[in-house]
Amino acid sequence: MLNLPLTLLGLLSATQLVDGFYLPGVTPTTYKEGDSVPLLVNHLTPPAYHEMKYAYSFDYYFEHLHFCQPPELVKQSESLGAIIFGDRIYNSPFELTLLKDESCKQLCSSSYPAAESSFVNALIKDQFSYNWLIDGLPAARRLHDQRTNSDFYGAGFELGQIDETDPEVAHLINHFDIQVEYHQRGENEYRIVGVTVVPYSIERQSFECPSAENVDSSPKVTLSNKEEARDVYFTYDVRWVASETAWATRWDKYLHVYDPKVQWFSLINFSLVVICLSLVLSHILLGALRKDIARYNEVNLDDDYQDQTGWKLVHGDVFRKPRYLLILSVIVGSGIQLFLMTLVTLGFALMGLLSPSNRGSLSTVMFILYALFGSVGSFVSGTVYKFFGGEDWRLNMLLTPLLIPGIIFGCFIGLNFFLISAGSSGAIPFGTVIAIVAIWVVISVPCSVFGSILALKREAPSQPVKTNQIPRQIPTQPRYLSTIVMALVAGVFPFGAIAVEMYFIYSSIWSNKIFYMFGFLFFCFVLMAATTALVTILMTYYTLCSENYQWQWRSIIVAGGCSVYMFVHAIFLSKFEFGGITSIVLYIGYSLLISFLAFVITGSIGFLSTLIFVRKIYGAVRVD
Repeated sequence: MLNLPLTLLGLLSATQLVDGFYLPGVTPTTYKEGDSVPLLVNHLTPPAYHEMKYAYSFDYYFEHLHFCQPPELVKQSESLGAIIFGDRIYNSPFELTLLKDESCKQLCSSSYPAAESSFVNALIKDQFSYNWLIDGLPAARRLHDQRTNSDFYGAGFELGQIDETDPEVAHLINHFDIQVEYHQRGENEYRIVGVTVVPYSIERQSFECPSAENVDSSPKVTLSNKEEARDVYFTYDVRWVASETAWATRWDKYLHVYDPKVQWFSLINFSLVVICLSLVLSHILLGALRKDIARYNEVNLDDDYQDQTGWKLVHGDVFRKPRYLLILSVIVGSGIQLFLMTLVTLGFALMGLLSPSNRGSLSTVMFILYALFGSVGSFVSGTVYKFFGGEDWRLNMLLTPLLIPGIIFGCFIGLNFFLISAGSSGAIPFGTVIAIVAIWVVISVPCSVFGSILALKREAPSQPVKTNQIPRQIPTQPRYLSTIVMALVAGVFPFGAIAVEMYFIYSSIWSNKIFYMFGFLFFCFVLMAATTALVTILMTYYTLCSENYQWQWRSIIVAGGCSVYMFVHAIFLSKFEFGGITSIVLYIGYSLLISFLAFVITGSIGFLSTLIFVRKIYGAVRVD
């Protein structure tokens, strides 16, 4: 069910690029009159992120749903990313023939026992939705956005309807009015460019359908949990409608920006924040540093005057080997690996290379890029480990591709057991788990080993000052310079850059919504990275001025403060009412995992930017 799991070319054109480009290899299907057009079914998904009670989806042919099945059930081949994020696509008993309209065509009749009736009613009340596919396009509802006064297609449609007079009564949909839009390219050449469904609930004792003018006023199907069993008759209509929409732009009507003014306001607002923060740093920090460096370099050893305070006093300890250097270097290397994976993936999506028609392409590309960037992550990890005097390089080589991925994989497997126990379609099959491990072992681990060996053979960056043998005593620090306080203060700024997009990302992950606003997301991600580097450098400067030279772990924790706000946002600022312990565990578990990954990414950005800053300032002063 999870559909995860984050512009320099022009924000306005970015969203348009996604509309018109398709991933290479995704070719249009041309039909002829009389050709069979398959209708595929995907899982049933819960409602919008802020209204959901379930944190998982159900297979379309889940045994308690009693939906009509074809004579031979065939599972469609899917990409690795689609499987990981819960897509389970099968064939269906619907028969669609190009340009052949159908009216009240029989599907099947299903019997609903009392127990299954209660289950289906609960899903209807919780607003679960069908997800069908025709020629790669989702079957959708026609919607209208009053804020932008525009019409668009919302992917999926409701499983049932709530009674208008009694909210406790649910009506199951058993008649589907399917409208397929086609575009004629030439003589007897047609392409599918749109699919909408108008669902109805019709109470009846046979397959007979009421007339079009009476369908809305007809009695509706009500499944009772008190009866022995209830027969429901399923039917459907098919209408073929000519359209001027070209195949290359058929996704335009599906891709809709909700309240774009909020997105632009957020983007412009935090762009100004970053610019102002940069100016403040340039004016205060750089100005102060110039004065400090000039004053330090003017003082001779023979002078009676010696500074008793300032960041120069800790020059003999600032590059001292930090505690748990091995873990620190692994976190930094893994963070850079995740950062590059996210940045490059968003860049591909921004240029329109990841089409929504190729389901799971985004997550598949992310997974492959993460494995390939293992070489860069291990190189950075080995370089940091070597810079601070680490000696057990073999252990560093081993832990870099295993520690963080192992934590992710362990959480992934643990949460998968809850999905299995709930009967969710999002449960990852055993074969897919083996495939993930195989890709990890075959691609990621060798790339990581190569990066570690390259870092070992390459000469480590030099330390601009020598480290004293005896550590300097750190004076008592003010409370406002404590690590927790600094992390909470510093975390507000990078979180602000990504806060608005977090809502849309979570809606895509938990509600099967199509996310395509990669122009906004790319720029927000860059803003978040830049803001993280700036605020971490500023906090580190204040730390060094208070004669605290233990900046290494502090820079990671301070930069990672953004992840705390991400988790708080996911848990406390979202309007949801979970329906069971499984949903609670899944939502909190995945939110923790997302926040942890954000901590690793921002922590590595903060550490490396601080390392560059510290080497720069101590390389500029004269230490005899």
